[in-house]
Amino acid sequence: MIQKDFLYEILQSQQNMLQKEKATLVRENIEQVQVIENFACIVSGIRRCGKSTLLKQIYSSKYPDALYVNFDDSRLYDFEIVDFQKIDSYIEQENKQVLMFDELQLIKGWERYVRQKLDEGFLVFVTGSNASLLSRELGTSLTGRHISTEMFPFSYKEFCRFFDMEQDTSSSELYLKMGGFPEYLKTENESILISLLDDILMRDIYVRYNIKDIRSLKRLTMFLFSNIGSLISANKLKEPSSLSSTTTILEYLSYLENSYLIFTVPMFDYSLKKQSINPKKIYAIDTGLIKVNVLSLKDDKGHRLENLVFISLRRKYKEIYYHKKKGECDFLVIEKGSINLALQVCYELNFENREREFAGLTEAMSIYNLSIGYIVTMNQEDKLKQELLADAN
Repeated sequence: MIQKDFLYEILQSQQNMLQKEKATLVRENIEQVQVIENFACIVSGIRRCGKSTLLKQIYSSKYPDALYVNFDDSRLYDFEIVDFQKIDSYIEQENKQVLMFDELQLIKGWERYVRQKLDEGFLVFVTGSNASLLSRELGTSLTGRHISTEMFPFSYKEFCRFFDMEQDTSSSELYLKMGGFPEYLKTENESILISLLDDILMRDIYVRYNIKDIRSLKRLTMFLFSNIGSLISANKLKEPSSLSSTTTILEYLSYLENSYLIFTVPMFDYSLKKQSINPKKIYAIDTGLIKVNVLSLKDDKGHRLENLVFISLRRKYKEIYYHKKKGECDFLVIEKGSINLALQVCYELNFENREREFAGLTEAMSIYNLSIGYIVTMNQEDKLKQELLADAN
């Protein structure tokens, strides 16, 4: 619990700091945030990807009289649900109609308060860093009363705008290396990405889920980061993580996904049971985060490019799979219940890999009745036509 006078000081301090902040790169997501009367606007994403910046840009451009509260402020660590009554007094005193709550998922019971403010006619914006926590709470008190947007680190286009670079091979190589976390790009100080990973593992997972073995969690994370684009299963993760229980491994994987650190991609099958038991491919939120935190003897640009392509797809689509029968295709995208895109990733097509890459893609196109498929490379461009033979076996 926080004393009323101290809380007012914090709120006023945050408002003053907000007024002094300099203009930043306008994020692409600002056009995706839908404002609908009686609906909460929810923005979720990994820590430090720019959710607060997006909220502040909405504040500056559209709602300069809004109340902005950052609950990740260390001065608010003792904030409890009863303290919302004090915020209500502040709202009434300052005559606020638009409320912006940053990292609100840190406060237990927040969704009931947001529902109350919606019922009272307020416009409410909320950001949060945990996908599962947000979805679980949004599915209770806020069912049918919210519009959600996911946020990621800088896209390639944002990266180029940030550095005022052309979209060419040189900038692509740099993006592949550095990733898109804004604070890291400003300074190129690797300690920013090292401490970011530590913060997520400790605060978003270790503390929140009361994990007893932080070392195994870190070992599992480092192994996954070292094997992006590879197939994984709980059984195969026992040795590298030093965990003996597949149940525990699956729990840790879900925690890492909920924090947006990793993503798992299942093999497509019309049988949901087969989807669940087949190995999954693993990807990370950001290639810069991988490069800084993982010591590697080889520079695997192919898998890192595959990771970039996945994140680019994930910005637009929720249902992404890989295909594997006689051949393998990196990505299948489902939209509105149908597979509408098959995509292969290869850093450089050459004599050695050309047949394999085309075989996996054309097999997927034939099976799923797609007339066009894509192979993404670093800097090659071509168009090829081939007659496909339908073969679903």
